[in-house]
Amino acid sequence: MQPTATVLVYSDDSNTREQVRLAAGRRPAPDVPFVEFLECATPEAVVRELGRGGIDVCVLDGEAVPMGGMGVCRQIKDEVFNCPPVLLLMGRPQDAWLATWSRADAAVTLPVDPVEFASALASLLRRKRLLSA
Repeated sequence: MQPTATVLVYSDDSNTREQVRLAAGRRPAPDVPFVEFLECATPEAVVRELGRGGIDVCVLDGEAVPMGGMGVCRQIKDEVFNCPPVLLLMGRPQDAWLATWSRADAAVTLPVDPVEFASALASLLRRKRLLSA
């Protein structure tokens, strides 16, 4: 049986969560594991799932309401021991400085570009694998 990676996807918008799933596919690159998605629609659900453990990468929607992914990212980087890498979805490229403030490990713009997103996700999965080895 092949290992899988668990990717937490936070957005209050089910269409955004679907874009993420479709862009990544079952395996974002040949050299990373297959992915399983865990969807969260509220910041509380994100914190609860991270507390349970087993999350390899978080994808957070910076445009989510009532708490955007940038604020959630900053919170979990402060509060979650060994926080998994975070891929932030930004509304505009000019928000890159906010992604830096939030301590996101990578950021891509909305709408999700499948090639850019899969590449960023695969990079974070590779880094997670190296850190876990």
